[in-house]
Amino acid sequence: MDRRLQYILFAVWVLALASTPFWASNYIVRLAVVVAMYSTLTLSWNFIGGFAGYPSFSTAAFFGLGCYAGALAQRSGIPMVLAWGVATLFVGAFAAALGGIILRLRGHYFAIGSIGIVEVVRLLISSWGSLTGGGDGLNLPLLSGGPNAVARIFLIVMVTLMIVTFLITVYVDRSRLGFGLRCIQQNEDAANMAGVNITLYKVIAYTLSALFCGTVGAAYSSWTGYIDPTDSFSIIMTVKVPVMCLLGGPGTVLGPVIGTAAFTLLEEVFWANFLDYNRAILGTVIVILIFFLPGGLLAISYRDIGGRLARMFRGPKAAA
Repeated sequence: MDRRLQYILFAVWVLALASTPFWASNYIVRLAVVVAMYSTLTLSWNFIGGFAGYPSFSTAAFFGLGCYAGALAQRSGIPMVLAWGVATLFVGAFAAALGGIILRLRGHYFAIGSIGIVEVVRLLISSWGSLTGGGDGLNLPLLSGGPNAVARIFLIVMVTLMIVTFLITVYVDRSRLGFGLRCIQQNEDAANMAGVNITLYKVIAYTLSALFCGTVGAAYSSWTGYIDPTDSFSIIMTVKVPVMCLLGGPGTVLGPVIGTAAFTLLEEVFWANFLDYNRAILGTVIVILIFFLPGGLLAISYRDIGGRLARMFRGPKAAA
């Protein structure tokens, strides 16, 4: 798909999400907040999973750490927005330090190691009850104005984070960093021999994949007013985010946004119509889509499909 068309589609999507308070119900507004939040997480994962081809499952660890770092900063008296900045820097530093160790692993070993981080961090947070509240979680002060007004505020916050992450993705895609990460994805040893600083590039990609997860986690904790280890370090999130990116198109600029929108739409349809079997049906549909569309929905030639449909509709008229 042409880059200019991708930018136009993203701008239209941003307008559609940001304008929901003017034309949709409160339920749709909250759904728009969730879509913007997951779009930011998916765009973040795309740096390490899409561009570099490293199957990271650390997203829930970064999100959960962001929740707790932001919540603890707020409870210590730091203003809310500054607390989000503290959480972003903390999670970014954590990912940079961790990346220097875990990125020595490759393939399945890296995937297993990254998913293990989620469980290790969750257990640490749960055990450190004197600071984190343990299994009881932490309460945060809620914003005034009522749930609907608060949802509108956090819609602006999440959409802004989505736009910033998208702009960084565009920069990486067109920069030397993006070229180096794609070389690593194709053949890491060859990239190293060609002069690509693979260790530095991978650590940068891993840190970028964590940075805005920390911000989103901190903002999410301020929105809900309560966090606990089970919700903050959800294993479903750590699987859902890579699936969204694979569904839309990994290693592309717009693919993560399309994948998040398609996944959320499918999830809503199956929740509404197949309450008992929605997870099983949704999982089956996604596996089929990924199996038959390895490049994601963005790799489909919509121009060819439109041409075939046009010929199909013109055929009977021509025959008549």
